Amino acid sequence: MFLPFFEALRKTGVPVSLREYLAFLEGLAAGVVTHDPEGFYHLARISLVKDERHLDRFDRAFAEAFRGLEAITPEAVLAALDLPREWLERMAERHLSPEERAQVQALGGFEALMEALRARLAEQKARHEGGNRWIGTAGTSPFGAYGYNPEGVRIGQDEGRHGRAVKVWDKRQFRDLDDGVEAGTRGLKVALRRLRRWAREGTGEEFDLEGTVGATARQGWLDLRMRRPRRNAAKVLLFLDVGGSMEAHVQAVEALFSAARAEFASLTHFYFHNCLYEHLWQDNRRRWEARVPTWDVLRRFGAEHHAIFVGDAAMSPYEISHAGGANEHWNPEPGRLWLERASAHWPRCLWINPTPEAWWDHTQSTRMIREIMGGRMVPLTVEGLSQGMRMLR
Repeated sequence: MFLPFFEALRKTGVPVSLREYLAFLEGLAAGVVTHDPEGFYHLARISLVKDERHLDRFDRAFAEAFRGLEAITPEAVLAALDLPREWLERMAERHLSPEERAQVQALGGFEALMEALRARLAEQKARHEGGNRWIGTAGTSPFGAYGYNPEGVRIGQDEGRHGRAVKVWDKRQFRDLDDGVEAGTRGLKVALRRLRRWAREGTGEEFDLEGTVGATARQGWLDLRMRRPRRNAAKVLLFLDVGGSMEAHVQAVEALFSAARAEFASLTHFYFHNCLYEHLWQDNRRRWEARVPTWDVLRRFGAEHHAIFVGDAAMSPYEISHAGGANEHWNPEPGRLWLERASAHWPRCLWINPTPEAWWDHTQSTRMIREIMGGRMVPLTVEGLSQGMRMLR
């Protein structure tokens, strides 16, 4: 299983031998480190690097082969829960047929689901696996991990599989989008240029060819004229959905983010997850510690701004319609209310959806958000952006 790591070392120029690789495997088999990412890193470095000049190459190869390793710990998975770790160990995952899935019953709504979870937490005293009631794994219970239920609370599972979770009771880590991506952004830039509000800004550093020609003709001698450069003065607020199902669209959204940075001199971005709620943030590494109240954003940025939301709009409908329905926290007000406030405050608003338009009608939450936005939802394509920029003008 470590051959890709061995190949990555060779690829980055670390002169590791087969004997050293086998010594590394022997150390793992002997239990020198167990379930310790930092210890694993140091064991690998001691075993496989002979010269300190190659340490930087080793780090690059290690990062490529084991990206995300530091986040995979039982403590990180269960940080938001006071549940015994052994309850959520994955041992006997079940794979249900479509007919078997159809026979699994939902509890009957968000309120019923939350009330049942409170009761289970109060009653359950031991680990459970493969059942249909308790918090556990690999069954058809609405609560736990690696099972199936048409409407449940995901606990202790690293990522979604069926897209059925009403709520995710884990503290997940998201990464910021890269606004420096250049590949594939040209068409997006052309589409975004439709949202232009030209104004003369800055100091007189731009050569004015027409003014120079006119002044020279009038004066009879060369009269150089300068002018302030003309810039796109459109003010844009960019709200970016991150994490969860949006992981599949990172490359496309990064291209959009980069193109928007290049085209709009006045661009401010915020992150959200799934739907707009009472807080936003600008740094995903500190999204729980450095949150910005959404009310402050509404007060700070006036109606002259264009508000662009980017997200796949794929979530539990309760996240939009219910207080407490948010995926990762208990929201005091429903997401619908915040979207309605935003669209009323910024009449020139738009939702850009990275999923193909043909899929939108198959997702209830997408239909709901499209309705709240007054139909102003476009796909993340050059044609879709061109259409969206015309809506914002």
